[in-house]
Amino acid sequence: MSASRTERLLNLLIALLNTTYGLRRSELRQKVYHDTTSSEAAFGRMFERDKGELRAFGFEVETVTDKGWGSDDPATTRYRIGKESNRLPDVSLTPAECTVLILAAQLWEQAALGSAARNAVRKLQAAGGLVDPELPPGVQPRIRPAGQAFEDLVAAVHSQHPVTFSYLAGSTGQEEERTVEPWGLGSRFGQWYLVGYDRARADKRFFRLSRFTSAVAVLEHETFTAPSSFNVREQLAALPELPVRYAVVDVAAGALLGLRKHAHSGGGADSARADGTDGPVPAGFDRIRVPYRDAETLAEELASYGPKAAVVAPDALHTAVRRRLAAAAAFAAAPVPPIDFPRPGPAKRPRKRTSEDQLKRMLQLVPFLVHNQGLHISEVAERFGITRKELEDDLRILICSGLPEGYPDDLLDIRWDDDHVFIIQDLDLNRPVRFTVDEACALLTGLEALNGLPGLAEGGDLESVTLKLMAAAGEEGLKAAAVAGPDVAPEDSAILETARDAIRSGAQLRLSYLAPQRDAVSERDVDPHRLYSLDSTWYLEAFCHSAQGLRNFRLDRIQSLQPNGRPVSSAADPAGGFPVKLFTPNDDDAVVVLELTRQGAGLADDYYAERTAELPGGNVLAEIRFGSADWLPMFVAQHGGAVRILEPADLAAATRDWLDAALALYEDSTARQLD
Repeated sequence: MSASRTERLLNLLIALLNTTYGLRRSELRQKVYHDTTSSEAAFGRMFERDKGELRAFGFEVETVTDKGWGSDDPATTRYRIGKESNRLPDVSLTPAECTVLILAAQLWEQAALGSAARNAVRKLQAAGGLVDPELPPGVQPRIRPAGQAFEDLVAAVHSQHPVTFSYLAGSTGQEEERTVEPWGLGSRFGQWYLVGYDRARADKRFFRLSRFTSAVAVLEHETFTAPSSFNVREQLAALPELPVRYAVVDVAAGALLGLRKHAHSGGGADSARADGTDGPVPAGFDRIRVPYRDAETLAEELASYGPKAAVVAPDALHTAVRRRLAAAAAFAAAPVPPIDFPRPGPAKRPRKRTSEDQLKRMLQLVPFLVHNQGLHISEVAERFGITRKELEDDLRILICSGLPEGYPDDLLDIRWDDDHVFIIQDLDLNRPVRFTVDEACALLTGLEALNGLPGLAEGGDLESVTLKLMAAAGEEGLKAAAVAGPDVAPEDSAILETARDAIRSGAQLRLSYLAPQRDAVSERDVDPHRLYSLDSTWYLEAFCHSAQGLRNFRLDRIQSLQPNGRPVSSAADPAGGFPVKLFTPNDDDAVVVLELTRQGAGLADDYYAERTAELPGGNVLAEIRFGSADWLPMFVAQHGGAVRILEPADLAAATRDWLDAALALYEDSTARQLD
């Protein structure tokens, strides 16, 4: 869409909104299109495309037909847009409800629905129903996106397009191509699942996203209709929890204290391999039994331990770990592409702004300015995540838009001569359009995920704001039931509450912490700054006096936590604004260049890549800061062929050696089993 088309659509919208009886095609062609088309047929095609664009923005063009009196008096067709049918209803929220709502919106910081959540919040601000809330100090729950597949599937669910992907079947262990009509996407047992109609099997199936072995391809030329009243959370609630089984694992002596902590002294491995678990234990290793429910989840963890652990039984787990290590090693050994980044850009992979984005933004901008008169132009630009120049370009288009062939008073009147923006004439664009399905989904799914979060979503505020938003969202709110996020409540609320109290009171904490990279438990004195989560995994960001720097501590690895009787000596200084980053860079960070496949491309956003570049074939180069490079081989193995290290060269070489050593351990264990 060109800038001229953006202006034409805006003028068409204003004309159709500000007519009571409607405008004929001839009037629209002459006054809005200025008769620039070469023929009536060309004008008709352009007009139909423009009506489709307005429909996509939430405006339904009504057709009114007046019947003629006879054969010599033909029917007259007029067009208009109802002023109320497409508008977001008034939503009045209390300060406490605003707090809960903003927390729900911020859950999606790095996930596919992040931009939709921000748009929804801006619409509420534009409608005057949202006040600046006082957020709980130092607490920022987040939802972890499930990679690029998550983003593709959310889009396919809402647009109702079938998808294809390669999938590792849990029942057979074989990789299969699937074509699925995606009905919904949700989280259960700490995993994301797709629920949909499998065309090959002619039945409903559940697919775990971690078992996808290829990128998701969306069949945009096909559509389907999901079952009425489909609710993915209800569907996933019917999934039975897997039974507890036991894996037999050889672990390097004195290593992997976290895994050993969960080892079971009794029980046995699966019967399929029970006869092989009493064989000789390799020198320098201990044999332990580890309880688990899902083989793929445990395989991801065990792969990250590399040469420090080898699965003895069962076979399926042994194969799953070896498959991840082999894929990571093969990718790491592939030829290195040229490393060429564009000029330094933003932390996230930039998405090219389009004229559609501009028009959508302007339709939010006018009602926002109506309800926020006199804001400084820089603050308005910051609220919309654009530069001052982009905002001024928007405003210049707006002040040239208005009623067809109208007088000066029939144009939008916006002034910003003194750098403070005022709108005097809004031409019935003073209320935002209804939530899109993505916007309704982002807010309602986020609110549902907050349920059970101690101290934040207690009482009636969560329920009341959910009911108000459901009423405002209407039909689009019902469609939000196709996505269900994970519960973000922590497993151990006592540690979270202790940390929260210390953040509020400015108290220093003494903690005992299990560091998996060093396989050691250490005592630390820390100044707590904030708590944040990725799904139900919570972290404490704090200034560590032992390390003399900011560190992030997983709450489930904290052995004990209590105030040490001293006040904090360093002030928290997290990045401001919405959203807030979960990673704070330091001068001593390791700067690493990674290559990510399309499956792993979301890691660039997850870890705040400072520079990115597209590679031929769809892979992505990403330059990322990490607090420590020691764990990166584990990171590469865990993602099983979706990521590799390119620079520093010595770290890349060390990672390849580490992966080869891990694979050699599995080759040795296989040979022993055959003997």
